[in-house]
Amino acid sequence: MVGTPRKTGVTSIGTERYGPSGAGIWSKPTIDKKRGLLYVTTGDNYSSPATATSDAVVALDLKSGRIVWSQQTTPNDVYNSSCGTKGSNCPPDSGPDHDFGSSVMLVETSTGRELLVAGQKSGVVYALDPNQKGKVIWQTRVGQGSANGGVQWGMASDGQKVYAAVSDAVRLGNVAGPAPIGNATLDPVKGGGLTALYLNDGTKAWFVPGQPCDPPRPGCSPAQPGAVTALPGVVFSGSLNGHIRAFATEDGEVLWDFDTVRTYTTVNGAPANGGSLDGAGPVVVDGMVFVNSGYPRFGGMPGNVLLAFAPDD
Repeated sequence: MVGTPRKTGVTSIGTERYGPSGAGIWSKPTIDKKRGLLYVTTGDNYSSPATATSDAVVALDLKSGRIVWSQQTTPNDVYNSSCGTKGSNCPPDSGPDHDFGSSVMLVETSTGRELLVAGQKSGVVYALDPNQKGKVIWQTRVGQGSANGGVQWGMASDGQKVYAAVSDAVRLGNVAGPAPIGNATLDPVKGGGLTALYLNDGTKAWFVPGQPCDPPRPGCSPAQPGAVTALPGVVFSGSLNGHIRAFATEDGEVLWDFDTVRTYTTVNGAPANGGSLDGAGPVVVDGMVFVNSGYPRFGGMPGNVLLAFAPDD
């Protein structure tokens, strides 16, 4: 989705640099069969120059793959992983790293209007009009946003509300060298939160703050970067503190809370323990809830279990 790369300079050791490098697509595309479109969300550019299709919702023709329209929300966002450690490959004009990490949702409101809804690491949720080339209908801030904050891996909607969990994890410092728990020290109090927005206009229906780590433990954070899962009456959201919680869609009341950070006797006899919840959200099938526990990559708590929950008899 970018033009032909051209030479932009050389590195400190003489290696030629070319750009633009394009922007990553971190999530599954969304198919709009009625309009003949494929929607993708994009992250930032990894090197200069920035492009008009980074940090954007892009509509592609299903048959030809050509760009039909693009709605960029954060221009000039050039960032790569070396920027977090002030590495030599970080562009001098680096941006905030406000990717769209999750898929855009094509949903129908109670009035029959279709909207494209996308959450960004900036902490803002957008509703776009698919009939007006992605025109912004409403936008609502649900978190502070940062390179490791905002909405990361996925929201959910039941046609009445949009449910957005935010990370907003606070790094207290990086861990040098091999580390048993991620590569950063996380604040055990700050971060997280689940917000419900009315789908029609983006106003807030309710908000439940993150759950501080009690007691604090290495790798623990109240951040909620993982995808959420909604079904009639309930929405599930996990946290880096290891808790999976079920919230009432009506008012955000916590209906169920389970701390996955413990040692388990597994069905296959392998030793296992739970940890932080991140990435993919809970899966609900035939009344069962399936949850992966353990995610140390960005400073969270390690673990290696797949948990299956059933309703009480």
